[in-house]
Amino acid sequence: MKKNLLRATPIAASLALALALVLATGASGERKVECAGLICVSDDGGISPTTLPRHGRAPVTARLIAGVESRDGSHPPALQSVRIDVDKTIAVDAAGLPTCRRSQLEASSSATARRACGEAIVGSGEAEVEVAFPEQAPFRSTGPLLLFNGGVHGGTTTVLLHAYVDVPAPTAIVVKATIARIHKGPYGLRIQARVPRIAGGFGSVTHFELKVGRRYAYKGRRKSFLEAGCPTGTWRVKGHAEFADGTALGLTHLFSCTPQG
Repeated sequence: MKKNLLRATPIAASLALALALVLATGASGERKVECAGLICVSDDGGISPTTLPRHGRAPVTARLIAGVESRDGSHPPALQSVRIDVDKTIAVDAAGLPTCRRSQLEASSSATARRACGEAIVGSGEAEVEVAFPEQAPFRSTGPLLLFNGGVHGGTTTVLLHAYVDVPAPTAIVVKATIARIHKGPYGLRIQARVPRIAGGFGSVTHFELKVGRRYAYKGRRKSFLEAGCPTGTWRVKGHAEFADGTALGLTHLFSCTPQG
């Protein structure tokens, strides 16, 4: 199938989203909607605080609200993969945090996942999935969402996104994403994820809310899972997402912040 190249806001694509997104959330909290072809994507949320050091970084918390819909009300295609490059003024620091393995989350309810890896949680929220089986009316299911630290190896941090929804039976969906340091002009992080098939390929993420942030102590030092600075008043994000119907989304965005000091 020939791919249609579309352009939309970075968060919307990340929505689907998965996690990568959180680092790409705009600081202003202004909801945005953009449509291309039959797909409409929206994003909202923010990073707090919005006033950050001109030099160095400070702890932040990110909140993402995003959605995917179709113009004609039909079942939207499923997101398959996402790659996002994030401004070098934003950083992830998981050194010293407890870790969780994917095997501890698969086939597990949210309560079981919390018991197994509660100390590794770095975010929580809610996800909605729409399932459209052949010759059946689509239905939606909402369930809790948890984000776990999967560990740090070299310059790469792994995170695991766990959702537990009825599709139609209670099902655990686990998305693995990597956050790697890069040196590419204004970009310092690359987030990559592949989204597994949901309900045999008939399920798609349609709504996603996630709050990410974790303060902790390690070797006598106070640390934060997310940190950000604001040397110029803007952050840059670019990326690429691919959907099951062959649609590809090119991503570009600038976000504002307030330098301090």
